[in-house]
Amino acid sequence: MKDFVAGLPKCELHLHIEGTLEPELKFELARRNGLELPYASVAEMRAAYTFDSLPSFLTIYYESMSVLRTEPDFYDLAIAYLRRAAEQNVRYAEIFFDPQAHTSRGVPFDVVIRGLRRALMDAQARLGVRAQLIMCFLRDFQAEYAMATLLESLPYKEWIVGVGLDSDEKGNPPVKFAAVYERARQEGYLLTMHCDVDQDDAIEHIRQAVEDIGVDRIDHGVNLLEDQRLVETVVARGLGLTCCPVSNGFVTGSLQAEGIRKLMDLGVRVTVSSDDPAYFAAYVQENLIALQEALQLTREELAQLERNAFEIAWLPRQVKDAYVAEVDAYVSR
Repeated sequence: MKDFVAGLPKCELHLHIEGTLEPELKFELARRNGLELPYASVAEMRAAYTFDSLPSFLTIYYESMSVLRTEPDFYDLAIAYLRRAAEQNVRYAEIFFDPQAHTSRGVPFDVVIRGLRRALMDAQARLGVRAQLIMCFLRDFQAEYAMATLLESLPYKEWIVGVGLDSDEKGNPPVKFAAVYERARQEGYLLTMHCDVDQDDAIEHIRQAVEDIGVDRIDHGVNLLEDQRLVETVVARGLGLTCCPVSNGFVTGSLQAEGIRKLMDLGVRVTVSSDDPAYFAAYVQENLIALQEALQLTREELAQLERNAFEIAWLPRQVKDAYVAEVDAYVSR
């Protein structure tokens, strides 16, 4: 099954580019930018990656971004992930980036997006991996800052396929950003939101995202199972869930595998992605293997997860069809 997963054409829809910053690159960028890190070695840094909640993860996650300063830094960050994606047979990825995590510490928006965009173009030309950017707002900042970031993005909106919402959910419900999302929709952005697993008011946050905001898909979202009516709404609308089993294990103590199985059985378009793989030591292939082993998924079920991902990807219909045909051809070999 591991060999089957390795060869399976893949689509990754829940990947934070800042969460792909491996310790080795972090040390390299620190040296480049004349910065001192609070770790003596890569091994010591990895040993510090112990998380038991979303806030405990976010503390280290944001601290690590201090090494990202220049356009080449963001290029190197993105191209490193895209090389790994190519090795794991990822055909297409939609990549979150958090501009406020950088602009709030003095790094211009332009520096961030130009570095990322150049890496995406090089990856498509040289590695055969197609990718698009999703701009996330940090929900623990004010909605006004999110709106300002949205407006700052408009000169680059041809480079950005949609917007997302991430970071600490406590006290930061989706409706806090309703006006920002309505403006984003008017500007032509597609819409997604994190509804992290087992957070405060998790099912209410999913309801707000689906009914009040009208998102095009949901990131995480396993708590959907708590409301049968919402499950029916999500299925009827064909909304997808971008689940991340290994990161679930770090922040909730469980892969949430049984919940993912139930969602699959109910007809929800469940997908599997890696979230922040440098911190959880698992890229998309490792996430698929972990879920397969937990649920004893068949080859057809694994293939269906990838079909789901390509189906809910923000791509033209004919491009989706071509990728799904690749999956079908691989399974039928």
